[in-house]
This record gives sequence, structure tokens and C-alpha cells, in this order.
Amino acid sequence: MEGSGELPGPQPPHPGDHRIRDGDFVVLKREDVFKAVQVQRRKKVTFEKQWFYLDNVIGHSYGTTFEVTNGGSLQPKKKKEEPTSETKEAGTDNRNIIDDGKSQKLTQDDIKALKDKGIKGEEIVQQLIENSTTFRDKTEFAQDKYIKKKKKKYEAIITVVKPSTRILSIMYYAREPGKINHMRYDTLAQMLTLGNVRAGNKMIVMETCAGLVLGAMMERMGGFGSIIQLYPGGGPVRAATACFGFPKSFLSGLYDFPLNKVDSLLNGTFSAEMLSSEPKDGASVEESNGTLEEKQTSEQENEDSVAEAQESHHPPEQERMEIVSQDPEYKEPKERGSKKDYPLLECYTKLRERGGVINLRLSETWLRNYQVLPDRSHPKLLMSGGGGYLLSGFTVAMDNLKADLSLKSNASTLESHTTEEPAAKKRKCPESDS
Repeated sequence: MEGSGELPGPQPPHPGDHRIRDGDFVVLKREDVFKAVQVQRRKKVTFEKQWFYLDNVIGHSYGTTFEVTNGGSLQPKKKKEEPTSETKEAGTDNRNIIDDGKSQKLTQDDIKALKDKGIKGEEIVQQLIENSTTFRDKTEFAQDKYIKKKKKKYEAIITVVKPSTRILSIMYYAREPGKINHMRYDTLAQMLTLGNVRAGNKMIVMETCAGLVLGAMMERMGGFGSIIQLYPGGGPVRAATACFGFPKSFLSGLYDFPLNKVDSLLNGTFSAEMLSSEPKDGASVEESNGTLEEKQTSEQENEDSVAEAQESHHPPEQERMEIVSQDPEYKEPKERGSKKDYPLLECYTKLRERGGVINLRLSETWLRNYQVLPDRSHPKLLMSGGGGYLLSGFTVAMDNLKADLSLKSNASTLESHTTEEPAAKKRKCPESDS
């Protein structure tokens, strides 16, 4: 597109970028659960069955941990030194501990009374420890596990982190995997690498992952270069892109183009009037991105509804093209074995038959998380069944390919003629006068 090469560069980082400001998009973290929200004063946020306001997070640094207090107020949590292993009183094993439900002296009514009095979750956990008759007989590992379990239940601790590709992809994969076609974060990382996404590129992207792939590309390019987003339907969907909270300078190099007009563009019959004459729903899509928190709250309340999964495609980048697509794995049993289960396999076969693509590869990644703790490092019991299939390759211009083939055939013919050397003439050696 004209003028895309003279894009204004991104603005220099603001001195307060490491601090949370009003209107910023942030990610709330509690244990391994994430939620993306926009910071607004006096706006109630619901997260993990807790409601609170984000007014007090403004001005604090990203990564600060807060505790939910009375009235939904957030207060920075001070770090407390954990007792060393030498000062802990622990048993040697758990063989004599019987889980009969009678080891805890505090009843549910007592715990509820403590909450009604405004006692903090940390103090409630401490009282549970003191009133447990079997806590000191547990091993050190069992004690840590007990404390972690009680803290998760009674302490309302929330950490505010800055959005990133990894955090948002993990959040979507855990909360709404159907909206990103069950694309795992390691699969997304491979797509960015195979697509050679970097600053200064001119990229084209077509995806149906709520704008997560687009946002990942924009983050990696850092505001340098240009991106054309091809979209089906009435307008581009950028709900996940809005969660990144990119500055306006990043959006100056972002363009969109309807997918149903690509043929007319290639045929030379496209005109700008064709876009202006069509009703565009992009405005409504952009406006819906501003109400991200309410939308996610309603989706959290209706978690039983399953979103329809679609294929994700990662189109070309100038001379080098990476064909990347996503194959959802949760097909209905009646569709198993049908042709719909192999979009990518059919595409792979067609590309092999047509030619013009080198290093064509269809792959699936395998990922397993590990718990790394002293004397307790082991693979986690639960793991993902699959992160999708990737089809990648390097394209070769077809015109150049035909020319190379003709040159190669002429060269091979010439080589066959030159290799057929005439037989060496026999020279008669003169007889010696001996």
C-alpha cells in the first residue's frame, strides 16, 4: 500500500510506563488464573468470586500484589518473611495422621464469624494452623501444601501484571479456548517464528482468533512496519488485540481489507468506491472492545456456552510466505474421520502437487509442564492433549520457477552434448631403432 514505507516510528517510552495509569489495560493474576480488564475509577470488577475496585492500583508499579479489604478496596500487600526450615516444627512422616475431619477445632461458624469481624485472610489461616491438632505432626512438605491450600481459599491476593503475548494466550487458552481455536501459546510462538515476524516488516495476517495473532505480531514488531489484516464478514475482530493496550503510534501502521475483495484486487477490478459503498460493521466491533470487562464478566457467568471454533490462517509476508493454520481438536464424534478433520492435510497435498513451495512441513507440537521445587521436581499430572497443527513452508515465485526449469532443461541438454566427447585418436608410436 502506498505510503506504508514512511510510517511514523513509535513514541519513546514514557517515564511512567512501568506504573499503572487510569485507562490502562492490565491483567489480574491469582495463582494460575488470569483476567484482562481496563483500569477505571469506581468501576466494580469481579474476579475469582471477589469484587473490588481498581482505584488504588493507579500509580503503583506493574507486578504489585494487592489484598482485597473491606468495601472492595485494594491495599498493597507487604512481603512477610517465611520462617526458615530450622525454626519449623514438623514430623518425619504422615503415617499416623488420620483424616477423620476432627483435627480442626474451628468450625465453619467460627470462620464465618471471623470474616464478619473483618479479620484478614492471613490471620484466619494462622488461626487455622494454631487450631489444627495434626499440623505439627505433618511433614514439612505436607505443611507447605496445607498452608498453600488455605491461603488460596481464604486470602484474597491479586497481582496486577502488564499484558503480553504469553500472558494473554495462556489466559484465553484457559478461559475461552474456543475463541482462539484452542491455540496454545507454544503454537503461537512457532507461528511468529516461522512467519519471520520482526520490526520493519510488511505483513499480511488473516486469523479468526479474536485478534490474538494480530496483537502478538504488533507486539513483536514494536510499532515499526505495517500490517494488513484480512477479515471475513463485516469488519475486523480485535477483542484480544485491545487487551494489549497498544499506544496510538502502534495503530498508525495497521490496515484492514475485506477478504471477499481480494479476488477483485488481484484481477484489477477493485476500486476504493467498492469499500465505501458497503456497510461496515467495524465500528461496532471496535466499540465492543471498549467494554471488555463487562463482556468477560458475562462470559464468565455463562461458562456453559461453548464458542464455535474456526480455522486460523497465517498468510504471506512478501517473498517469504508461511502458511500456518489451526486445526481444532474438539470435533463432534460423528465428524471423526470425515474430510472436515483434515483441512490442513488436503492443503499439504495440493501444495505438493502444485509445487512452488519448499521445506513444506505439517507438524504438531507436544508440551508438558514441570513442577520445579526442592526435592519435588516432577512432570505435572495434567497436561494439554494438543496445541493444534501447523503447516509451514517457503514459497517460490512461479514465474521464476518456470524460467529456472527451462534454464535447467537447456543446461542439462547442453551438458549431455558436452559430456559426449569423441573417442581419442590412436597414435601410432614410432618404432625405435634398437
